[in-house]
Amino acid sequence: MEILENFLSQFVGVAIILFEFTGAVVITLAGIKGVINLLTRNPKTRLNLAYGLAMGLEFKLGSEILRTVVVRELSEIVIAGCIILLRAALTLLIHWEIHNEEANEKLNEEIKTKKSFFKNNG
Repeated sequence: MEILENFLSQFVGVAIILFEFTGAVVITLAGIKGVINLLTRNPKTRLNLAYGLAMGLEFKLGSEILRTVVVRELSEIVIAGCIILLRAALTLLIHWEIHNEEANEKLNEEIKTKKSFFKNNG
């Protein structure tokens, strides 16, 4: 039984590091891409950045969930729980921002279409 616990501990430890690393890489690349899009005045800069941040946070959240598998003390569970709540709240806010940005984009497209229609038929 002790062998399985050691294996689980090591496996989860490696998985946590991989998830944290992947999340950090995704967030960093999204930030770099966001700066490039900002400098080139890409109209979808905010949306693309939000997608990248949300994806990176999902990996970070996954690592915290895995961390709860190997915690031994109540204080560690409380800390992990607080981190999970914080990251989940950030993820929800980013998804809310994505939803609003997509709705604005759709509305702007409809306005352009109607303006074009009235210009051609008016």
